[in-house]
Amino acid sequence: MKQLLKPATRLLWWLAVLAGFAVLIGVFQSLGRGPTAKLDGLFWALLCVIGALAALDAFWLWRLPSPRLRRHLPGSLALGRWGEVRIEVEHDWLRAVPLTLFDHGPEGATNCFELEHLPQDLLLRAQRKAQISYRLRPTSRGLFTFERIEVQMRSPLRLWLSRRYLPAVDVARVYPDFARLHNGQLLAVDNWLSQIGVRQHQRRGLGLEFNQLREFREGDSLRQIDWKATARQRTPIAREYQDERDQQIVFMLDCGRRMRSQDGELTHFDHALNACLLLGYVALRQGDAVGVSTFAAEQDRHLAPVKGTAQLNVLLNHVYDLHSTQQPADYSAAIRQVLIRQKRRALVVLVTNLRDEDDEQLLGAVKQLSRHHRVLVASLREEVLDQRRQAPVQTWQQALDYCGTVDFLNARAGLHERLSAHGIPVLDVRPAELGPQLINRYLGWKKAGTL
Repeated sequence: MKQLLKPATRLLWWLAVLAGFAVLIGVFQSLGRGPTAKLDGLFWALLCVIGALAALDAFWLWRLPSPRLRRHLPGSLALGRWGEVRIEVEHDWLRAVPLTLFDHGPEGATNCFELEHLPQDLLLRAQRKAQISYRLRPTSRGLFTFERIEVQMRSPLRLWLSRRYLPAVDVARVYPDFARLHNGQLLAVDNWLSQIGVRQHQRRGLGLEFNQLREFREGDSLRQIDWKATARQRTPIAREYQDERDQQIVFMLDCGRRMRSQDGELTHFDHALNACLLLGYVALRQGDAVGVSTFAAEQDRHLAPVKGTAQLNVLLNHVYDLHSTQQPADYSAAIRQVLIRQKRRALVVLVTNLRDEDDEQLLGAVKQLSRHHRVLVASLREEVLDQRRQAPVQTWQQALDYCGTVDFLNARAGLHERLSAHGIPVLDVRPAELGPQLINRYLGWKKAGTL
């Protein structure tokens, strides 16, 4: 425990009064007037009394044991959402003691949390417990360690303040905003998806996987008729199909410097991560297997596709502490790693931010990947580009900005067209729209049986 003792305002006022008294005595002595001897004796007497009281007061505060603190953090925190933290205070003091509490955030991550209702003053009554609560809002994902709580205690005469840093180690995991869907309380996922723009497609049982035989119904196609069963039953019998549920989806997530752009409170990387988790959640509910492979990260990660609802929890814990880096994206190396690790045919969703300079490297690598897997390229587009393209042009600088934006977008669109010409579908979307767009494309392919 680290303890710092400093004079309180009351002691400073007393010392200021003594200093003024000493100045007054000096003025009388310089003028040769007044009872300077008596005043001088009174000054030294007051100084000794105040010094003795201050020493006793400081000694009592220094010997006073620190309270016992226990912090209660939520099991998990969601990025950008407020959470409540409680601190329990216990002590064995025989008298009431006022104190002030301030909870320090993780060391070296002071800008990763916003705090409300701190510091707080409370009066600890004799041999009783107390509790305070405050709110915090994480602004960055990852694993954070809270190490200490600051306590400021006052001496009985209010002459001294003791600032103590008490150890209170707790670990907090900050997940993407999608974590709210994985807390066991989501009961109406379909309604939630429709609210954010996801259109659920009806599934008519025309996929690739055989389900059952049944009587022919109005609206069925002739190709569904099972002629052998029809001959045996002497009534039209149709085959019913369902979408294949044994598909695999692999997210190739770009963690490089292009994903550091920020629109609103979230970076492009956070938008991409949320979108991948959202599509992963929907795909797992459809019975498909979901995995992820990162590139241009500090340390690339790979999670093999696995089916089952438990995979979402594994996926969240695998990527929640990922952050974008300053490294450039090496698409060729990343795709080679996916081809080595993913042998079975899968839907590979490449989430990145394409530039026209990626033409040669990207096109060759994606064509190689498409020979073994179904590929979807999701390219994030900065919102500022759309804003500048639609803004009125009135000045020379605005004209330059407009021409530069249009030229950049045209070059980018050219790359997308070249990819599409080679059979590689491309989503060119703003970050906030990525999740619904990915789900719409996935559900459309599921309905058509083309995955």
